[in-house]
Amino acid sequence: MASSAKRRAVGLGSDPNQDENSSEEDLSNDGDSGEEDSEGSEEEINEEVMVDFEAHAITHNDHNGIKKLLQQLFLKAHVDVSEMTDIIIQQNHIGSVIKQSEVPEDSDDEDPDEVFGFISMLNLTERKGVKCLEDVKELIIDQCEKNSHSQVEQLEKILDDTSNPVGFLLSERFINVPPQIALPLHKQLQEEILEAQRTNKPSGKCNYFLMICKTCREASKSIPARGGAPKEDYMFVNAEEEFFYEQASIKFHFSVQEETDSCLSGRWSFDDVPMKPFRTVMLIPTDRIPTIMDKLKEYLTV
Repeated sequence: MASSAKRRAVGLGSDPNQDENSSEEDLSNDGDSGEEDSEGSEEEINEEVMVDFEAHAITHNDHNGIKKLLQQLFLKAHVDVSEMTDIIIQQNHIGSVIKQSEVPEDSDDEDPDEVFGFISMLNLTERKGVKCLEDVKELIIDQCEKNSHSQVEQLEKILDDTSNPVGFLLSERFINVPPQIALPLHKQLQEEILEAQRTNKPSGKCNYFLMICKTCREASKSIPARGGAPKEDYMFVNAEEEFFYEQASIKFHFSVQEETDSCLSGRWSFDDVPMKPFRTVMLIPTDRIPTIMDKLKEYLTV
């Protein structure tokens, strides 16, 4: 049984269940179907569908969906996403999953409770020694050393300072789910974090938020040897994360080109500019979150 809805968000755009290879499959299934059928398939593929989403409390039923989205983020990095998923589920007083609010009875969707996205926060300082989270810290320190050496000492100092807890903020979703859904999700998350602080629950107090975001860059542009490229050269897969980037005290990019064959999971039109996939690491002081939330409200209010 699905959990009760926390908050509803409306998504506008293409059907999130649409497979990225659906156009090729539709056109190649039946060679005798004729030009008329091909045209019909083309029209159906390009049709824009309005979909409602709801945020639900995280349950054990969401394990596979959350794990899949974490794999999309970490790719081949040595991070145990199954262990991380278990922690996210156990800590269900903070975080939400995105599901389609109503699935039509005649829908081809095999799983009406499919997870289209999730948001959560794990306190790295409080969970010091947990293998998957220690691997995350090792990953970002190693990449900082390679791509932004000047910030390594500051990053290590903050991550090792137990008097200034760091929360690992995770916000993942399918590419076809629009950014407008991020506003109610982040509002809900901040309310849950404040409630955790008030009631002395685990993962409440944090002085910094650490984020690892999916970004892309035009393949034709060269990459500086140190420090990455200017912000405007990168496209954030989750568009709202650019507001977090603007407020980050530490930020750098690293390529994941060798770990994936495509920049994003989702459907791209054939005339898209070739893109190279990156991950962007950001450390944001929590006292800057109100400014970020104001930006989210300004640009994402439906």
